[in-house]
Amino acid sequence: MSEAVVPEAVVPPAVGGGVYGEKAGGPVVDFSYVGIDAILEQMRRKAMKQGFELNIMVVGQSGLGKSTLMNTLFKSKVSRKSVLATAQEKIPKTIEIKSISHDIEEKGVRMKLTVIDTPGFGDQINNENCWQPIMKFINDQYEAYLQEEININRKKRIPDSRVHCCIYFIPPTGHCLRPLDVEFMRRLSKVVNIVPVIAKADTLTLEERDFFKKKIREELRANGIDVYPQKEFDEDAEDRMINEKIREMIPFAVVGSDQEYQVNGRRLLGRKTKWGTIEVENIAHCEFAYLRDLLIRTHMQNIKDITSSIHYEMYRVRRLNENNTVVAHANGIPEHHLAAHEM
Repeated sequence: MSEAVVPEAVVPPAVGGGVYGEKAGGPVVDFSYVGIDAILEQMRRKAMKQGFELNIMVVGQSGLGKSTLMNTLFKSKVSRKSVLATAQEKIPKTIEIKSISHDIEEKGVRMKLTVIDTPGFGDQINNENCWQPIMKFINDQYEAYLQEEININRKKRIPDSRVHCCIYFIPPTGHCLRPLDVEFMRRLSKVVNIVPVIAKADTLTLEERDFFKKKIREELRANGIDVYPQKEFDEDAEDRMINEKIREMIPFAVVGSDQEYQVNGRRLLGRKTKWGTIEVENIAHCEFAYLRDLLIRTHMQNIKDITSSIHYEMYRVRRLNENNTVVAHANGIPEHHLAAHEM
């Protein structure tokens, strides 16, 4: 009669010192430990090797501080104007889409940041349909990703040029949104995550700022404009509670500066005036810190997930349905048969 072979217990690796205990001069194995939690470390190592991608578009008329705000967000010269500075840049006659990419590294984490600028937007006498080139650019990036995705021999990792977030700069008028602002956000909010900001908010008093923010939120609701974070994409009660606080603050009243000043013995980013220094990262002075936390520290992955699973997915489904319709017509299949098949 053969003896039953008992497999040796696999001693799990020490994770945070909680697996082993010291008894009778040797380690004590925790036989209840399986090691499922180790997947988190595996995912972290893989993500660190691959790095991350983030594509941000900035939209707004000239002179609202778009380049300065991007430099402030990433504490480096990442804007197009900073890298490709010219002696005197003329306002283009038509909207141009210009992007520039940077490889950024912080504490061993690598990220490819692409900043997409839209010089010429809102700067003409007639701004009718000025949102169309931007809409086309965003859809072109979806199309490029789709074509890579449906290739028979597709790449192991498809380059992601899709626009993850669009920061829309609202002039600090203190009154209400312009028809151009409403039309742009109404159309573009259906294809990209829009985060509206009040540019150069230091030109408004605190009372004017609060009134303007409230007025903008009312106009967004009245026009059915759903900016990020969208209420319908809250995953659970915890998400809903966090995002509700953000929605109550939108649009963020921001001030940008890439100049450092000495204030009370501290070096900080700010704007120096005759009556004092406006501290960019001080929440008592402006809401830049809240915008930075949303885009980088708390919601960056969620912004990318919604781009991929919602906006891109809607584009992909529409394009594939169009292709099916074209093929069906070419083969002489009646349209009502095709509709019945899709249902």
